[in-house]
Amino acid sequence: QVQLVESGGGLVQTGGSLRLSCAATGRTFISSYMGWFRQSPGKEREFVAGITWRSATTYYTDSVKGRFTISVDNAKNTVTLQMNSLKPEDTAVYYCASRRSRPIVVPKKEYEYDYWGQGTQVTVSS
Repeated sequence: QVQLVESGGGLVQTGGSLRLSCAATGRTFISSYMGWFRQSPGKEREFVAGITWRSATTYYTDSVKGRFTISVDNAKNTVTLQMNSLKPEDTAVYYCASRRSRPIVVPKKEYEYDYWGQGTQVTVSS
């Protein structure tokens, strides 16, 4: 089992920045890939960014490219999502997720992940 705990959400104005962290505990060695997802009211949960634990290879959905940066700290078992130039449409609950098996292609669907955090709210005011 892997436990994930997100932190760092909050309220920010348009153009501002937030830094989300996801701390992984438990059997973290079984995790190969980490992803950040977000969900707005009435919408499906969508993939935002992903990263491999070992090689730190990253992937971003088009809407956040150039604004968000995902990174890993293997020593601390932490994945961070730095969010800059935030827009009102970035408002959502943000979740981190862990996948055990090494993916062949970037996993962008909920079912492709094995463990989830409880989520942290990000609100961007206009």
